[in-house]
Order: sequence, then C-alpha cells, then structure tokens
Amino acid sequence: MSQSDPTDHALAAIASILEQPERHPEPEPAAVAATPVVAGLLEAEGYSKTGPGPMEAIRFRWTVRREANGEYYVDETIGENSRPIVTGPLTGDAAIKLVDESESEARRRFDLLKSEMTGRGGAPNLVRNDSGEM
Repeated sequence: MSQSDPTDHALAAIASILEQPERHPEPEPAAVAATPVVAGLLEAEGYSKTGPGPMEAIRFRWTVRREANGEYYVDETIGENSRPIVTGPLTGDAAIKLVDESESEARRRFDLLKSEMTGRGGAPNLVRNDSGEM
C-alpha cells in the first residue's frame, strides 16, 4: 500500500464540496463551549475557534494561551499535527479580536472559493467587453 498523495486529498475535498447541497453551517458548538466567561466578559485564555472546511486535516484553528508573565499569544494550526504559528505578545482583548477576525476572514474566503467552484459566484468577473478587456 502506498502513501496517499496530498493532491488526492485536495481533489477529494473539492469533490465533496461539489457533491453537497449548499448549507449554511452553524457555528461549531465546541468552539463556543470551550470559551470561558468571567463576570460576563470573555476570558482570553483558552479562547478558540476553528475555520471552515470539509476535512479536519486542512482546517485552521486559532487558540489563545497565556504565558506566566501575563502576556497572551495566539497559536494558529492547520489540522491536528502541525506546528503552531505564534502571534504575540498581545493583550487579552487583542488576542480574542485576532481569533475572531482570523476565523471570520477564513470563513469569508472559504465561502467565496466554494461559490466560485460551484458556479454560483464570480461570473461578473468573467464578462469582457468587445475589445477583449476584462
């Protein structure tokens, strides 16, 4: 048995997107449940969100951690076994904001790619005028 090619995984992901009817996924309960709340405010340490995608192995995850010196860092990983890309030091509020913005941007880009792949978006960009310009 040979090892699988990463291209095969990418093609499988694309095929699964094209085969599924359009859905509007709800936020993942695990991301919401894992968020500690202190006195009505979000606690930065442990705050985490996961990006969209058809396969766990290619999903982004952003997690806030607090160092002993009180500074916060955001670890960005892809899948379960990747080394994190670390951003920081940050304040707790800035770390939460970075996680929220990163997840929102990933979801926006995923939805755009998905709509382009299924033929539901991007058509206005393909229209040319008579001179051949876009």
